[in-house]
Amino acid sequence: MENESWVLVVDDDRHNREMLGEALQRAGFHVVLAPGVAEAMETVGGRDFDAIMSDIKMSPLSGMDLLQRIRDSSPETPVVLLTAFGSLDTAIQAMKQGAFDYITKPVNLEELALVMNRAVQHHRLVREHRHLSRAFDERVRAASFVGQSHAMVEVFKLVGKVAPGRTSVLIQGESGTGKEVIARAIHDNSARAASLFVAVNCSAIPDPLLESELFGHVKGSFTGAHAFRRGLLEEASGGTLFLDEVADLSPAGQAKLLRALQEQEIRRVGSNEPVKLDLRVISASRRNLHQLVSAGRFREDLLYRLNTVTTTIPPLRERPEDIPLLAELFLARYGGQKAVPVTAIAPDAMRVLQRAVWPGNVRELEHVIERAVALATHAVLPLDNLPLEIREGTSEVAQERRALPGTLGALQREQVLAAYEATGRNKEQAARRLGISRRTLYRLLEQYGLHKHQADSRLESSD
Repeated sequence: MENESWVLVVDDDRHNREMLGEALQRAGFHVVLAPGVAEAMETVGGRDFDAIMSDIKMSPLSGMDLLQRIRDSSPETPVVLLTAFGSLDTAIQAMKQGAFDYITKPVNLEELALVMNRAVQHHRLVREHRHLSRAFDERVRAASFVGQSHAMVEVFKLVGKVAPGRTSVLIQGESGTGKEVIARAIHDNSARAASLFVAVNCSAIPDPLLESELFGHVKGSFTGAHAFRRGLLEEASGGTLFLDEVADLSPAGQAKLLRALQEQEIRRVGSNEPVKLDLRVISASRRNLHQLVSAGRFREDLLYRLNTVTTTIPPLRERPEDIPLLAELFLARYGGQKAVPVTAIAPDAMRVLQRAVWPGNVRELEHVIERAVALATHAVLPLDNLPLEIREGTSEVAQERRALPGTLGALQREQVLAAYEATGRNKEQAARRLGISRRTLYRLLEQYGLHKHQADSRLESSD
C-alpha cells in the first residue's frame, strides 16, 4: 500500500472515529475525520479520497445516505460501511446500493486495514481502467499508422529518436493529418507508457472554464462547482500531456499555461495548496506558431517551452504514395464488419482516391472508406461507392493542376487542341497524352470553348 493513500472516516461517535483514524494512520494511510454526512460531503468537495469508511447508524443522516450521495458525486470512490447491528437485510441493502464492503463491530483492526487497502487498490484500478479504455482505440491507431513516403518515414524516425526521453515536442500539420496519433506513438514508446496520456483540446475550452479544466477545483469554488475535481494537468502528472491546437489558447490562457509548465506546479481553483506536477508536454498546431509569434498572437516564451523538437506532418495530397496503404488499412478496419466482408478496392476507385486533394487529410480518407464500405454489397469496393465530390468534384482537377505544373497548370486552348489533333480526336489518347483523366479533358474542352463540333470543324478545315 502506497504512502499517498487518503481515506475519510465518518462516524458521529467521537471515540470510535478517533480510534479508527489512529488505527488506519498506523497502517500507513493519510486519514481525515468527519463527524457526520454533511461534514463528510463538504470534505469530499475539497479533496480526492481513495476510499471512505462510514458508520451506518448516524443521526440525522445515516451511512446509507452518505453512500447514495457519494455514488452521485464521486461514483468511483469505494465506500466501506461499518455497523454494530449486522443483519442479512442490511448487508444486502448496502451491497445493492454500491458499497465496496460491509463490516461489523467490534472491529478487528487488522481486518480493517486489509479491507481499506483493498478499497484503495480497487479505486486505483478503476481509474486506471477508465483511462486505458479511453486510450485503447488511439493506441491501436498509433500502432497501425502507416506510410511509405519519404516525408512520413522521416516523421517515424523522429518519433523513434525523441520517444525515450522527456523532451517537449511540437507537431505541426493540417487538420486530420494524424498529429494526435503521432503524439500517442511518442508516449507509447517512452518510459511513461504505463502512465496516462491526457489530451487537451485547447480550442474547445472557453476562457471562463480554462483554469478549472486545466488545474481542477474544490467544491464551492464557483457556481456549478458541486464537487471536487482534478484538473487535466494533474491527471497527466507522471505521464504525457498532449496540448492539441495549442495556438487557439487566448493570451490569458497562454500565460496561465506557461506559468504551470515553468513551475511544474498548480493550485486548484478555490485552494491555496500547491500541487506538484511531473509532465512531459507534446503540443500540436495546424497553424505556424513562429508566424503567430511574429504577429503578436502567441507568446514567444511559451513557444520556446513547447518546441524543443519540432516535426511537421505533410498533408495527404503531398504524399499520394501513402494513400493505397492507408486505404487498405481502413478497409481492413471496417470491411470485416460486413456480413459479406469487403476485402479489396477496385483499381479505378484507388486511382481516384490517389488523385483527390483530401482537405481533411487522413481523417477524411478514413471517413470515405468507412462510408464506402457501409454501401458495399460485394467483396470489392467499387468506384460508385465513393462520394460524388471525390469522383467528380473539383478536387481531382485541382490535384492534377498541382501535379502537372508546366503542362496542365499552364494549358492554353491551343495545347488542348493540339493534343486532340495529334491523337486523331481520340479523347482517351489525348487525355493520356496530357496526363489527365477523360473527365478532366471534357471539362477543359468546355472551359476553352473547344466543344466537339467546334474542334471537329477546325480540324476538318485544316485538312
